Amino acid sequence: MYDKLLRKEAKLAVIGLGYVGLPIALEFAKQLSVIGFDINAGRVEMMRNHQDPSGELDSAAFEGCDITFTDSLDVLREAQFFIVAVPTPIDEHAQPDLRPLLGASGSVGKVLKKGDYVVFESTVYPGCTEEDCIPVMEKFSGLQFPGDFKVGYSPERINPGDKEHTLTRIIKVVSGCDAESLDVVAKVYELVVKAGVHRASSIRVAEAAKIIENTQRDVNIALMNELSMIFDRMNINTYEVLEAAGTKWNFLKFSPGLVGGHCIGVDPYYLTYKAKELGYDAKVILSGRTTNDNMGAYIARKTVQMMIKRGKDVAKSRVLVMGATFKENVEDIRNSKVADVIQELKNFSVNVDIVDPHASSDELHHEYGFRLTPADKIRQDYDAVIVAVSHLPYVDKDEAYFQSITADNAVLVDIKGLYRTKPMQELHYWSL
Repeated sequence: MYDKLLRKEAKLAVIGLGYVGLPIALEFAKQLSVIGFDINAGRVEMMRNHQDPSGELDSAAFEGCDITFTDSLDVLREAQFFIVAVPTPIDEHAQPDLRPLLGASGSVGKVLKKGDYVVFESTVYPGCTEEDCIPVMEKFSGLQFPGDFKVGYSPERINPGDKEHTLTRIIKVVSGCDAESLDVVAKVYELVVKAGVHRASSIRVAEAAKIIENTQRDVNIALMNELSMIFDRMNINTYEVLEAAGTKWNFLKFSPGLVGGHCIGVDPYYLTYKAKELGYDAKVILSGRTTNDNMGAYIARKTVQMMIKRGKDVAKSRVLVMGATFKENVEDIRNSKVADVIQELKNFSVNVDIVDPHASSDELHHEYGFRLTPADKIRQDYDAVIVAVSHLPYVDKDEAYFQSITADNAVLVDIKGLYRTKPMQELHYWSL
């Protein structure tokens, strides 16, 4: 299989061309013949025109690539090595939503042939690839695993907006269903991952390794968020505490904040779901999740309390929220916890305007029910401003700017601590 791919006698296909799938497909297409498959015909057409629907890659990334973009199963059937990189979200009850993954498994099953390879990159709980995905592929293909086709798992580690830790620069964990498949999968990924690969002993080990990467971060950030609530009652700035503690060589440097996005705010639920299925209640992980999920409401309530202390009539007040994406300098709004801040403010009957230099107003309206305020509609009498996301255009703002858009006795809530070292004489400043 490896030699056939190198000689372009076999094609590699990537199913799901989002933040993860498209960079992988283009990187492989520099050396192999690649099929990029997505069920969204509109996105496929954009990519044919060298446009990244996710806004992460510029047109130059498409140049010199041997790739065919398609939404046709007939075209997908031409591939022999499949990489599945579809999202694995949670539903409204914080339960794993495997519909995209199982749908992609069904699509692959419909075109699967004897001797083909399938590698999953989607984040799942340990056992999902073998217990959930393989039976679907067997059903639609009529083939039997592992005799007729091979399966591997290599979890994605792409970080939206991160231009340093890109696909080629991050060690790639790889695994296979047997020694032969592990060797093939490892060698295929070594073609594009210059940092090298780590060969996990089994698919389940690789699945577990991915799920704890983000679970570890989630729990640590939850601790920082809880500390920030404690230190606020002590009138101590959390960032100053962390700066002091960080001088110790083995202190882990995490910061408080809103925990959203498609990874950290989602992946722990996959692990706790599987743990519960096995009869174990994951207390530490779920406690961290609860803390982080409640941070949006906490920040909104703190803002309202500060406005009341300044004599503001909450029902007549107006607040500007700066930033709506789940992290800085990206267009991605998936699972943005800024939406929780906005919803809680509205629960207090606060009038809220939202701005963001990267987010799509239509996407925000579709996902969360609110739109962005046009730049020429920014007011000069806000009772509070919440800087929720540390987008680059916000970093250099000073008190003079915030005074120009606020009423007297206004509140400035700085979630990320961007302005904590800047003098604030007139505004009532607060950060986590």
